[in-house]
Amino acid sequence: MNALGVHILAEYYGCNSEILNDREKIETYLNQAAVEAGATIVSSAFHTFNPHGISGVVVIAESHLSIHTWPEYGYAAVDIFTCGETVDPWKAFEYLKENLKSEHFSTIEMKRGQLKVVGQKLRHKPEMAVVAAR
Repeated sequence: MNALGVHILAEYYGCNSEILNDREKIETYLNQAAVEAGATIVSSAFHTFNPHGISGVVVIAESHLSIHTWPEYGYAAVDIFTCGETVDPWKAFEYLKENLKSEHFSTIEMKRGQLKVVGQKLRHKPEMAVVAAR
């Protein structure tokens, strides 16, 4: 059985509350986590809640990374979903663990798009057609 991608659901506990409430740092860290994993960033969007907390997503060519923070609890919920064989979601996980100053964490790894494809390799994006020059 092949899978299109890997989805890590990560919970970071005991994080630095100031970091979790700093939109600029959270955006920088999530984007850099994508880079550390070897992903191609397409776009990102982040929102600061009042009185505290950040939500954000980094769209990558290989899927996405998202975060929701609760600074008052020192807690962050993160999704790291990557497709293909060139991106390592666990590198993004480790980078965030270090930079959020997480004291402990929990993770669940899921294989996404488990499809049975007979006679060919399952690819996360279509092959580009080769066009002959005339």
